[in-house]
Amino acid sequence: MKAEIISIGTELLLGEITDTNASYLASQLPLLGIDLYWISQVGDNQARLVETLKRAWQRSELILTTGGLGPTADDITRESIAEMFGEEMEVVPSLEQALRQRFGQMAINMPLSNLKQATVIPSAEPIPNEMGTAPGWWVERDGHIIVAMPGPPRELYNIWAKRVRPRLAETSDSILLPRTFKTVGLSEAAVAEMVAPLLSLANPTLGVYAKPDGIYLRLAAKAKSREQAEKMVAEGEVSIRAVLNDYIWGIDDDSMESVVGNMLEERGLTLAFMEDSSGGLLAAAFSDIAENSSFFKGGLIACTEDAKVALGVGEEVISKYGAVSPEVAQAMAEAVRVLLKADIGVSTTGVEVTEERPMGTTYIGIADSNGSRAVGRPRRKQYVTSTTLFELRRLLLSLD
Repeated sequence: MKAEIISIGTELLLGEITDTNASYLASQLPLLGIDLYWISQVGDNQARLVETLKRAWQRSELILTTGGLGPTADDITRESIAEMFGEEMEVVPSLEQALRQRFGQMAINMPLSNLKQATVIPSAEPIPNEMGTAPGWWVERDGHIIVAMPGPPRELYNIWAKRVRPRLAETSDSILLPRTFKTVGLSEAAVAEMVAPLLSLANPTLGVYAKPDGIYLRLAAKAKSREQAEKMVAEGEVSIRAVLNDYIWGIDDDSMESVVGNMLEERGLTLAFMEDSSGGLLAAAFSDIAENSSFFKGGLIACTEDAKVALGVGEEVISKYGAVSPEVAQAMAEAVRVLLKADIGVSTTGVEVTEERPMGTTYIGIADSNGSRAVGRPRRKQYVTSTTLFELRRLLLSLD
């Protein structure tokens, strides 16, 4: 099945919002075995939207639209679909009743303009929207399907998961099962060379791409049944792990912080941060992990020399080596380990532009009962955060 996504809204063309809806749907369609061929953006202009819909109707069997289902004059998705089919929109009493009931629950008088959200054309079937006031439309005729969904991501995700995806799954004759392997310690080129024989396979396919937390490999198997796809993925995983196993730190939705958190919990160890250049990103990442109190003591931000000294870093160390140095990074890690009574202390400290040091250098300190060490890395907050977690994972592996 050839699919096309049409994102509707002038704000998209002006760059005022990012089209995350199209990205989300693009990631979902392959899981249903549906091939996405085109993604379009069109503003709130009915003539141009009708033109875009007609072109999509000629070349695609499935058309997914997002946005333009609101109550205002510039919400013209319904009107455009109706014009394309030459059909009249009519208010459906049951939809009007549900809409008025929803406004009543919010203790708000329903504006008359909202009544357009209770309309359909003869070819359209309304799609309930539990998260908002705009029902979607499902239109199926002449071997084509148009699914019109609301623009707010919260509403779109809910309608897709509960109403649209299950129905499309019934029409698909195959599924695509992906698995992502996340590696660290190798360049993108090195990973590609190591798995080169697998890159030429037609099914399952394998792609290699760089991310802030390492190099990812995406294995995807297309099959008639889930059981067959799972077998193909399992066979591919054996081949990948045969050459990359020591470098693989996670799969699919694993995050480095969750992996490190599990390693800490398994070893009965606790962790604390003192951050300068990473600005609290490390502590924030671990704060988001559920049930983190068993291994995460907390994080402190120390951006000035006075703050570092107040938190236990020796003033003489800063005076001798400078606030941004391997020695101070180690002292920060040891200070926070002692202050928060953690098994492992981790620090980051960044440098300003000077003649002595390259722009953007950051030092990462790690301290435990066996001592401390520091490594230098370029200064970009997200990159520093990822690198710090890599170094922490390396320490934990060495404790096995």
